[in-house]
Amino acid sequence: MGQASIKVTPPGVAADKVYGPWRDAWKAFRKNKTAMLGLCIIVFFVLIALLAPLIAPYGFKEQELVNRLKAPSAAHWFGTDDLGRDMFTRIIYGARISLWVGFFAVIGSIIAGTFLGILAGFYGKWTDMLISRLFDILLAFPSILLAIAIVAILGPSLQNALYAIAIVNIPTYGRLVRAKVLSLKSEEYITAARAIGMTNTRILLTHILPNSLTPIIVQGTLGIATAIIEAAALGFLGLGAQPPDPEWGKMLSDSRQFIQKAPWTVVFPGLSIMLTVLGFNLMGDGLRDVLDPRMKN
Repeated sequence: MGQASIKVTPPGVAADKVYGPWRDAWKAFRKNKTAMLGLCIIVFFVLIALLAPLIAPYGFKEQELVNRLKAPSAAHWFGTDDLGRDMFTRIIYGARISLWVGFFAVIGSIIAGTFLGILAGFYGKWTDMLISRLFDILLAFPSILLAIAIVAILGPSLQNALYAIAIVNIPTYGRLVRAKVLSLKSEEYITAARAIGMTNTRILLTHILPNSLTPIIVQGTLGIATAIIEAAALGFLGLGAQPPDPEWGKMLSDSRQFIQKAPWTVVFPGLSIMLTVLGFNLMGDGLRDVLDPRMKN
């Protein structure tokens, strides 16, 4: 017969007040007002992106040349662009593109960077040297210039911009995970796991990777903001989403010649980028304060 597990309650603490680490982190996160503001901003943009077909009053490709560069009004809340397209509709659909690129570029960077960082930190020697030099080479170039070069080789498109953003951010997560693994593999419980015959793969999956998640989550949240800015920069240069897709950076590029005549064509895409990036930065700072032991009193 197996032994029944016994849950030990700390002295002086009621049994119903004992929480897991993630629940404690959520309770602490909720007390951070700026972090919750960031979360609310993110949820707002995610919702309008998901509900775009229901919210948008027009089609994002729909043109009315007779209404070109119309100021904000009851018919067009954010005005119209130089082709008579409704700016409010295009901002809503643009949220889909920017969030899609931000999330999936960071997911790709995390997967590749975590894999390479674990290999470098855990196995060391020539594996560490080879992977670390690869990271150094990628970090030797300014990220936006490297992304431009990659898109120039692959061809301008939203998908290739996503690949480029993911590639240039791999070293950020790789070096973060490598440093964490180097500190973890010298811990006593890792030595004990080796002593009882646990394989390297099992040690990596059951001990190293779970204990490396905290910095990855924090950096990933902040990384989404960076990815959105980089996607907007590539779109502004014509290397990201192609017409008629309503990408915020491309909308800024198309409207820059109308700044004085129709400032709303620039203001609303710029505000959308600013607010989205602000939301992820506020939430990322809140997660860092909650999950990083060095930030706790």
